[in-house]
Amino acid sequence: MAQGRQIPHHSEAIVLRTWPFHEADLLVSLFTREQGKVKGVARHAMKSRKRFGGALEPASYVRAHYTERPRVELVRLDSFEILWSPMKATVSLERLAGLQLIAEVLEEAVPEGAREDNLFRLAMTCLTAMDEHPIWLPVTYFAVWMARLMGCWPELGHCVVCGLDLRGQDVWWSPVADGVTCMDDRRPQSRRLSAESIVTAQHLMRNGLETLLEQQWTSATARDLRQLAVAMLERHLERRLRSAFTLV
Repeated sequence: MAQGRQIPHHSEAIVLRTWPFHEADLLVSLFTREQGKVKGVARHAMKSRKRFGGALEPASYVRAHYTERPRVELVRLDSFEILWSPMKATVSLERLAGLQLIAEVLEEAVPEGAREDNLFRLAMTCLTAMDEHPIWLPVTYFAVWMARLMGCWPELGHCVVCGLDLRGQDVWWSPVADGVTCMDDRRPQSRRLSAESIVTAQHLMRNGLETLLEQQWTSATARDLRQLAVAMLERHLERRLRSAFTLV
C-alpha cells in the first residue's frame, strides 16, 4: 500500500461473513474479484441501512466501494450495490445451508490479498444456480471442484496401500488418511465411494455446471461423493464445516 495516500477500490465481491464491531459498526469479510479476500469496517451499518441496505447478507454478490488507508489493516467500506441477492429466491433450510457452505469454504480457504478469479467464477456459478435448481448438484459440484483446486482431491483409480487397479470398482476412503483403498486395505473410519459416483465425479470435472443442470438431482444423488468432497475440504482446512451438517 502506498504510504500517506488513500486508495479507492471498486470491485465485484461476494460477502462472506459479518461480525459486530464496536458499537454500531460491522466487520465484513469480502471475496473481491480484484484483490481476493479483504476485511473491512462498515461504519454505523447496524444503525443505518442507507449505504449498504440488504447487501451485507452472506453470499450476496455486490459491487463494493472501499478505501485502503496507510498503515491500517482493515479497509474502510464506503458503500455496496447489490448485483445479485441470495434473498431473491425462496430461502429454504436446504438452500440456506448450500449458500452458507460456499461462503464458509471461501472464508476459510481463500488467502487475503490474492486474486483468485477461477474460484470467484466457480462460486458465483454455483450460488446463482441455486435460484432455480435444487441445491444438490451445485453444492456437490462446488465441493468437488474446491477440493480439486486446493490440491486435496484423491486419485481414485488405485489403492494407495497395495496398488490394486480400482478403475470401475467401488473404493474406500478415510477422513484421517490420504488416498483411497481396496476393501481389504480399509483404514480407520473408512467409507465406501461407489463406482457410479466415481463416474459422476468424472462428469463433474469434465463439464460446466450449466450443462450438468439438465440432470435431475435429489439429496440422495451421489451423496457419497458429496460426503467425500466435504471430508477432504475439512481435512485440508483442519476444521469442521458447520454448514455441511444438513448437506451430507
